[in-house]
Amino acid sequence: MNALKGIVTCVLIGGFLAVVQPPEVLAQKKTDAVTSPAPQPTPLRDGSHDFDFETGTWKTHVRRLLRPLTGSTTWVEYDGITVVRKVWGGRANLVELVADGPTGHFEGLSLRLYNPESRQWSLNFASSASGTLSLPTIGEFKNGRGEFFAQEIVSGRAIYVRFVISDITPSSCRFEQAFSDDGGKTWEVNWVVTDTRLKDAPQVH
Repeated sequence: MNALKGIVTCVLIGGFLAVVQPPEVLAQKKTDAVTSPAPQPTPLRDGSHDFDFETGTWKTHVRRLLRPLTGSTTWVEYDGITVVRKVWGGRANLVELVADGPTGHFEGLSLRLYNPESRQWSLNFASSASGTLSLPTIGEFKNGRGEFFAQEIVSGRAIYVRFVISDITPSSCRFEQAFSDDGGKTWEVNWVVTDTRLKDAPQVH
């Protein structure tokens, strides 16, 4: 019986409060509930010209780790020239690298494509030795730094690939590739490139 009285009392008090509240207060509460805007997602940035900085001719120094993910600490070095050309007004570009070192001659090609829907880039690489494109690394630039990722098979094992572009200035930039065979917990760098713009070479448009 006491519980029933308590319920009745609560109902009466609630009804009384609803009655005594001024109509404008009730209307304001209803308006607030209806008109409060939902949070809007942050719009994706247009990265279609992220590689414009690289158009031109560069002096290139390459360091490559022999036999990645084997414990090897032996690196080989190359020096050469890189030429970067815009395609589709900057929404794609073609990179040609020719270099030489103690281990021989190297020729590389990279085709980079911008996806306007995802607003990401795919980086597709091939060497003249293989004549085939590797699986693309895919990613984007944030705060002047580009990070691109892929999954490949090396020696029969699935690994992660990370490619980073950093230290970008009008006259220099840095490229770094790393592998991970533990799901991205640790990374082993196996390819480091530093480019310096050739002052006497005209930029290629």
